[in-house]
Amino acid sequence: MGNPLLALVRLLAYLAITLPLMPVQAVAVALNARLAVTLPVFYHRLCLALMGFRVQVSGKRLAGPPVLYVSNHTSYLDVIVLGSLIPGSFVAKAEVKGWPLFGWLAQLQRTVFVIRRGTRAGDQRDSIAERLQKGGNLVLFPEGTSNDGNRTLPFKSALFAAAETMVDGHKVMVQPVSISYARLNGIPIGRGLRPLFAWYGAMDLAPHLWRVLGLGTVAISVRFHEPVRLEDFPSRKEMAAHCHRLVALGVAAANAGREMPALPPPGAGDSPPDAGSKAA
Repeated sequence: MGNPLLALVRLLAYLAITLPLMPVQAVAVALNARLAVTLPVFYHRLCLALMGFRVQVSGKRLAGPPVLYVSNHTSYLDVIVLGSLIPGSFVAKAEVKGWPLFGWLAQLQRTVFVIRRGTRAGDQRDSIAERLQKGGNLVLFPEGTSNDGNRTLPFKSALFAAAETMVDGHKVMVQPVSISYARLNGIPIGRGLRPLFAWYGAMDLAPHLWRVLGLGTVAISVRFHEPVRLEDFPSRKEMAAHCHRLVALGVAAANAGREMPALPPPGAGDSPPDAGSKAA
C-alpha cells in the first residue's frame, strides 16, 4: 500500500531538509542558544508538511516551561507530531541513541536517554529531573513502549518519579496528551489500517517508514488535557492512573470519531479503564 514514486520524492525532500539543518542545530546546542529549542519545532513542522500530515489540536497546551508532557505512544511518528507542537525534548530508551540518523537527530534535540530497568530507576528520575530544573519541557511516553494505536497500555508509575521535581517551590506541572492517527485521505482509519502508522513489536523501521512516505494525506488528532501536579493525588500511582484514564479516553474518542466525554476532577474514580478496547 502506498505510492513508491511519492515515497521517493518525500524521502529526497526529507533528506534535503534534514542534512543541512543538522550542523545548524549542533552549533545551537553547543552554544546553548535559544535556537536549539525553536529550530526543532520549525523542522518538525516542515517534516509534517512534506509527509502530508495534518494535525488537528484540541485543548490548550500549557505553555510555561518546564512542563512534563505524558502521552500515549504509537510510533516514532509521534516525535514528529508532538515535536511540531511542543518546544522541548523527549525521553527515550537508551537504544534509540545508536540508531542510524534518527539517533543523531534525537541527540540534537537533546533527548534524555534512559535505561528502563528497575535497578536504574533512580538514574532515570535524576536525568529527567535535572532537565526540568533547568527549565526545559520534556515529553514522556509512560507506557514504556509503542503499541498498535487501538488502545493505551497502562502507564508505568515509576516513570512519574520526575513529577516530584521541585521548580520555583512547586512540583512540576504534568500535562497528559492523547495522539491518534484518525483519517487517511479523508477516510477514517479503523482498527485494521492503524498499523500503517503504528510501529511496534517486530516491525522493521525502514520498510514501515517507506510505506508511510507513500501514503496520501493523514489527519492526526492531538488533545491536550488539563494539567495536574503530584500534590493533587495521594500517590504517584494515583497520578499515573489519572493521566492514563484521560489519555486512554482521548485516544478512544478520537479513534471512534466522537467527542471526549466529561470527566471527574483528579482523584475521583481514577482506576485506569481499558478505553482503547472500544476504539474503532
